[in-house]
Amino acid sequence: MLDHPNIVADRTVIDLGCGSGLVAIAAAKAGARCVTAIDVDPYAITATQLNAAANNVTIAAICADVLASDPPDTDIILAGDLFYDAELAERVTAFFDRCLAANIEILVGDPWRTPLPRARLELLAEYPGPDFGDLANATRMNAAFRFIASP
Repeated sequence: MLDHPNIVADRTVIDLGCGSGLVAIAAAKAGARCVTAIDVDPYAITATQLNAAANNVTIAAICADVLASDPPDTDIILAGDLFYDAELAERVTAFFDRCLAANIEILVGDPWRTPLPRARLELLAEYPGPDFGDLANATRMNAAFRFIASP
């Protein structure tokens, strides 16, 4: 987000599966009009709130499972590493389909995990870096994608 602020500048942004809030913070610093961070883990929400305060940005942090919900009122969804489990990948894909139908742009970051719906993703960039818990393997490729409609 910081290298390409035009992606989020003056837009409403949701960081889905926010973890520590890194992407939400980057979006806020890149000029997003409004940023909401969502995660099912209450510890992630606490970490996001603390990290947002430490970075002097305002982020609404919500602890919720929104995957069965209607599409949110937002311009863009940023989702990092939500395809690590086949059942979760299915739920996320269904939610993203509803969001696409509501004209919401969706960008996904992922280290090429197995349940990744590759046919539904347009590769935007790749960059080296370790996967979670695999700090020794810094040559692994991570990727940024645009989620697209079914071919």
